[in-house]
Amino acid sequence: MRISSKTRLQFRLNSALMFLLLIGVAIVLGWLSQRFDKQYDWTTAGRHTLSETSREVLKTIEGPVEITAYASDKPELRNIIRDIVGRYQLVKEDINLHFVNPIAVPDEVRNMGITVDGELVIHYGDQVEHVKSDNEEEFTNAMHRLARGGERWLAFLEGHGERNALGKANHDLGQWVSSLTARGYQVQPVNLAEIDRVPDNTSVMVIAGPQVDYLPGELEKILNYIESGGNLLWLVDPGNLYGLQTLARHLQVEIHPGTIIDFVGQLLGVDDPTIAIATGPSYRPHPALRDFNITTLFPAAASIDVIDNETWQADPLIVSGDHTWVENGALQGTVEFNEGVDEPGPLNLMLSLSREIETDDDGDTVSRVQRIIISGDGDFLSNTFVGNSGNLDLGVRLVNWLSNDDELIAIPPRIAEDRILELSNAAKLAIIIGFLIVLPLTLLVTGLVIWWRRRTL
Repeated sequence: MRISSKTRLQFRLNSALMFLLLIGVAIVLGWLSQRFDKQYDWTTAGRHTLSETSREVLKTIEGPVEITAYASDKPELRNIIRDIVGRYQLVKEDINLHFVNPIAVPDEVRNMGITVDGELVIHYGDQVEHVKSDNEEEFTNAMHRLARGGERWLAFLEGHGERNALGKANHDLGQWVSSLTARGYQVQPVNLAEIDRVPDNTSVMVIAGPQVDYLPGELEKILNYIESGGNLLWLVDPGNLYGLQTLARHLQVEIHPGTIIDFVGQLLGVDDPTIAIATGPSYRPHPALRDFNITTLFPAAASIDVIDNETWQADPLIVSGDHTWVENGALQGTVEFNEGVDEPGPLNLMLSLSREIETDDDGDTVSRVQRIIISGDGDFLSNTFVGNSGNLDLGVRLVNWLSNDDELIAIPPRIAEDRILELSNAAKLAIIIGFLIVLPLTLLVTGLVIWWRRRTL
């Protein structure tokens, strides 16, 4: 059978039309990709799109946001930055990204306090935030701080041997406070003997383990701060309260003098029974602990109870297990539970107090919630222990809740689910035969048939 010249011409015309059609489709797709921007995330947990929390934060930001990325000319680094910022640009189009090579502007880098290659400086109006990683939680929290406006000041009482907020000694709080300042909080040490009252711009006052008694006038200033609606984080250590019994009575709580004993830590390699271990069942439902399930360590903790509290809504945050007890005897030799002397668990390691109050705001009466957290241990946030398991995360969450920044508490990470494919030996053999024998033979036979048919035409 021979093909006529007319048939060959039709074949050539069809081939030419198909080629032109393919070129046309490619041109149209290219034009559409330039004119319209649409992206789909088909990953199991949506790892390449923003969480709903981030989207809600972006809705509160009005006006353009300028982001300057101080990143070297490494393509992989700049692509990572474009990817994370691009997710936010899909939701808010007026986010503008600019790159600056830090090597080219050393004076600007020094003045801006840039410490990381790839650090982002976010400008919104006259406010500035720094982001040092591609973590969505850190980025969204920075955007939220820009949206809320204003500053959050943490007042750390000093002058009585309290843990130093900026100190580097083992018992100080420098690492925890550095993490807070990186999240936009401002820190001010406050000596009540030098001022007439706690500063009005204080978001949270922190009392961190005094070693000397407070004077009556200082106690009065603390109580006035509480009565005016101030938020408080009180880090207690077992033993002497150094004059703060007055504060405990005012808050209608009792702080027991003994130390909590917890031998379960030996299962985790912790030989010291005075280190209380908190795990999943220890955490009570509370906004500050939402989605928090990480083990925390509390060295030498006291227990706290509520006594006839009609003023505050008291909620336990962390409770020790049934196997624990408060040791009221000397912590020497063999420590064991003495019925009738020691207090058995479960025990409150940490409590929150809250109440609704009315405050004056430029002549208007405003209703808001006052928040207080009392921790039976301050060591868990010290430089020695804050890096253990979830201690740092817990400390940040407590301050977020106290400063009424509930949205900043946590953005759940999106983790790809495991997909384990288990095959039987028969299935493995079928795949081997199919791909290594059947498929190549099929392609060979198909090619020979096509070649033979074309030759006979």
